[in-house]
Amino acid sequence: MGPLRIVVDFMFGISLFVNALLFIPQAINLYRSKNADTLSKITFIGFCFMQLSAILYGLLAHDFILISGYTLSFITCFTVTILIFKYSNIKKPNAEA
Repeated sequence: MGPLRIVVDFMFGISLFVNALLFIPQAINLYRSKNADTLSKITFIGFCFMQLSAILYGLLAHDFILISGYTLSFITCFTVTILIFKYSNIKKPNAEA
C-alpha cells in the first residue's frame, strides 16, 4: 500500500466521523428550540436511506471504516429525523392570547 493510499484512507475515515458529528448540532438545536418548521422530513429520510445503503455496502465489501463511519452517521442522522417528526407537529401557543 503506497503512501498516497494511506493518506486517502485516513482522510476518508476522518471525513466519515466528521459527517456523523455534523448532525449533532442540528439535533441539539432541534431539542432546544422544539421547532422543526424549516427542516424537511423527506430530506433527512433520504439521508438515513443513503447511510443505511452505505452500511450494507460496507458489510458486503468487508470495509470496517465504511461500516463504522456510516453507522455513526446513521445514528446521529436518525436522531435528527426522529426529532423532526416529534417537533414538526407541535402546536405553537397563540401570541395574541
